[in-house]
Amino acid sequence: MTALTLSTAAAPGLRADAIVIGVAKGTGSTSGDLVVAPGAEAVDKAYDGKLAGVLETLGASGAEGEVTKLPAPSGFKAPVVVAVGLGSQPEKDANGAAFDAEVLRKAAGAAARTLVGAKKAAFALPVQDASAIGAIGEGVLLGAYSFDAYKDNGKNEKAKNGKAPLAEATLLGGKPRDKEHKAAVERATAVAEELNRARDLINTPPNDLDPEAFAAVAQAAAKEHGIKVQVLDEKALEKGGYGGILGVGAGSAAGPRLVKLSYTSSKAKKHLALVGKGITYDSGGISLKPAGHNETMKCDMSGAAAVFAAVVAAARLGLEVNITGWLALAENMPSGSATRPGDVLRMYSGKTVEVLNTDAEGRLVLADALWAASQEKPDAMVDVATLTGAMMLALGSRTFGIMANDDAFRSAVHEAAEEVGEPAWPMPLPEHLRKGMDSPTADIANMGERMGGGLVAGLFLREFVGEGITWAHLDIAGPAFNEGGPFGYTPKGGTGTAVRTLVRLAELTAAGDLG
Repeated sequence: MTALTLSTAAAPGLRADAIVIGVAKGTGSTSGDLVVAPGAEAVDKAYDGKLAGVLETLGASGAEGEVTKLPAPSGFKAPVVVAVGLGSQPEKDANGAAFDAEVLRKAAGAAARTLVGAKKAAFALPVQDASAIGAIGEGVLLGAYSFDAYKDNGKNEKAKNGKAPLAEATLLGGKPRDKEHKAAVERATAVAEELNRARDLINTPPNDLDPEAFAAVAQAAAKEHGIKVQVLDEKALEKGGYGGILGVGAGSAAGPRLVKLSYTSSKAKKHLALVGKGITYDSGGISLKPAGHNETMKCDMSGAAAVFAAVVAAARLGLEVNITGWLALAENMPSGSATRPGDVLRMYSGKTVEVLNTDAEGRLVLADALWAASQEKPDAMVDVATLTGAMMLALGSRTFGIMANDDAFRSAVHEAAEEVGEPAWPMPLPEHLRKGMDSPTADIANMGERMGGGLVAGLFLREFVGEGITWAHLDIAGPAFNEGGPFGYTPKGGTGTAVRTLVRLAELTAAGDLG
């Protein structure tokens, strides 16, 4: 993991492998021109104020995420200057011009990705306050991420092309003795480290991460960070009547688990419950997925990974809120013992569900976990799941959907997601779609109308939320796993989507600003 430090030193005299600066597209009188962003004044001066022109000659446009490298000027102790695009220069207001936190986060991440093999880099990006420090720090730590455990050189902690990720990032403009700046770095480190742990879990092959192995990882982390943990194995699940989790896991040689993580604070006034779908591999079961649709299904536990990471991050930050995280873990496989289409499962809530499609399994494990979480009467409850392909069709590969039984809570979750830089969109729960899940055999079927399938899944989950509990459902099927090239601070593979949203919700709950 890249180490973060703060420094008020001038860029020219800093010993580093590279100096990272920001450039932007000019507005107003400088419209169309490249502009060197605040924080890089000393660097620009060393180029006699002509740095923007030099970069334009090299093809730089200032577009977000664009990276241009050039030799450092004479007298610099760093050999390279890395210019990263920030997009359009913000208009000045009463508080001066400030770049959006997500712009800084993406820029820092894009630059960090290009600094593979570097021991130290100095980031001279615009710093107006502590939030900018935090955003840049987060971007660096997330952008420098690399998953190499299964490569030949993985034992040597090497990354792309046999080189290790950026070892140290110094954030210029950050004051080492400033309490707010130090706190911003500490928060960025805790959140990014746990988000990267979630990425590691998502990227781990399913032959090495079955439900039991996932539970063991959670137990180890809980012990390290003072979190109480309870793991229900097959016998305990059967005794408790968790028919949904048992039904999904019935076809696998690897038994299912339900993991409960409890973080408590002596100063807490609110209780937040988080529930994550943890299908460690999803073949579709008897309703087998066709070729081309199952190669990345190790990522179907991304919701549980997000919940796990968020609870640990909250513990590391010492948030004044009680949080329970529920990881509903199972492997969905076809076999002679697998649940069949047409079978009826009796859920933990007592309701019966006719299984019409065994590939609609996530809602079954979540149903049991939601009901279990509801028994503790939390002030609010949020579930996270790679639940439906329909949500990907609706919102694409970078945006997750938010459904809720309370409009104000749905709006609050949406605002929290946007605040931390996770694209999301509020979705409805149309009542007329509920009728499609009526079953002549059971209380409800696990499938309904094909059109609006993501909303149907949300309506199914709502059936298992305890009365009077405020609840939201995040369908992260699109952004949870990036099959394309890396961008900003987002790598190829597992992304850790929703971790930062959940942490922010926990912070807001602790502050009394969330209901």
